[in-house]
Amino acid sequence: MIEVTVYNPDGTSAGTIEVEEAWFGGEVHAEALRLAVRRHEGRQRVGTAATKSRSMKRGSGRKIFRQKHTGRARMGTIRNPVRRGGGATFAKRRRDSAVRMPRKLRRRALDSALLARLRDEEVLVLDGLDLKEPKTREVARVFEALGMDRSCVLVIQPGDEVLYKSARNLPRTRVRRVADLNAYDVLWPARLVFTRPAFEAMLEPRKT
Repeated sequence: MIEVTVYNPDGTSAGTIEVEEAWFGGEVHAEALRLAVRRHEGRQRVGTAATKSRSMKRGSGRKIFRQKHTGRARMGTIRNPVRRGGGATFAKRRRDSAVRMPRKLRRRALDSALLARLRDEEVLVLDGLDLKEPKTREVARVFEALGMDRSCVLVIQPGDEVLYKSARNLPRTRVRRVADLNAYDVLWPARLVFTRPAFEAMLEPRKT
């Protein structure tokens, strides 16, 4: 059993929420986490760098002059990489660095990441943060009260646009909707902060 501390916006404790490790698979699957990180980082790479090899360059394929008895170095076509305007020797190709993962393995990686952060007591639950309009200053004040001086991922409910707009400009802070959470988002920050509705929404399908 893991107890997750719930905090008020002023930084005081508002109780705890008990979480069963079995809801997250009971163990941390290191290989699934490794693949999830590789998949995320691979999807960030564009991979569009490309150059033309000698077969892609325009120009004749005829030998410029005969091989011997000219007093000059042997030479092939004008598309030779040695000549100006010729093709590249080791031409770059467009490449896809994405790593494919089945949906169940992605879910297992997310559960393993959450379980690891819960065990290390690096997950906080924030209760009572109700903003009428976007105010970045208010969210910054709450994070200061919680001692959030390092990187942070704030997990919110899908419909909470006011809180999303309030927190997205904070330095070293990423805002994620609970349905869009992935293993890399859980592993990246120093602290993972859930709003209470988002935390309960995250636990609901895992209890069954």
